Amino acid sequence: MSAAEGRAPVPAALGGGDLAAAVGGPRGLVENALPGALFVVVYTITQELTPSLWAGVGSAVVLAVLRLLRRETVQHALGGLVGIAIGAWFAHRSGRAEAFYLPSLIKNAGFGAAYALSAIVRWPILGVALGPLLGEGLTGWRAVPARMRAYTLATWVWAGLFAVRLAVQVPLYAAGAVTTLGTANIFLGLPLYGLTVWITWRLLRVPKAEADHPEADHPVAEAQASPAPSAAAPQAVAPPAAAPTAAVPLAKPEG
Repeated sequence: MSAAEGRAPVPAALGGGDLAAAVGGPRGLVENALPGALFVVVYTITQELTPSLWAGVGSAVVLAVLRLLRRETVQHALGGLVGIAIGAWFAHRSGRAEAFYLPSLIKNAGFGAAYALSAIVRWPILGVALGPLLGEGLTGWRAVPARMRAYTLATWVWAGLFAVRLAVQVPLYAAGAVTTLGTANIFLGLPLYGLTVWITWRLLRVPKAEADHPEADHPVAEAQASPAPSAAAPQAVAPPAAAPTAAVPLAKPEG
């Protein structure tokens, strides 16, 4: 179970911030993937659950402690540690290595259902969560059709993320394919999460530019709002100039 799987969309990224920072940068990728990867590697070699759990949990603890010693943020390291610890508890209680990934399946099913249901009832989760953070209020975005469509579509994208994870994880979990499941989880974690954040940012960024200038979408209203030209005062009509009279030559006196 990876830390990225439990994260909500990052407002900074949606506002145009650094996507690499949103997923923790290269170091965040390592901290997210390394504990789960060590669990899979040790289990593949030993086929023993206990040393595999110690490898995963121990590496997550070491990464978190290193962050603390360097006085750095521990958000990504602690997220990875919590995810690994919960998965380890499930695996230890059941005695089955594949149970290490059971919390991930439960979480993906719950989040996927919640996102899809919110889009169906026209209260998309992303609008409720991000609208206030992006200056659109809790419900103001619902009055703008372009924003409503953008938030709904972005919410469906996140529902698709959880559906893709389940489509890969459930068959492998049912087959007990621990090594394959662990390898797939690495790619279903931060890489897929980062792609989804990028798509969401693109969806919410483009319509917002239009929402900031609603007059562009309503040319009729804009035309009605512009003042009508005032009637010009009647101008006096100058009388027509008289046609020039031809000069009559004087007759010569006869001699």
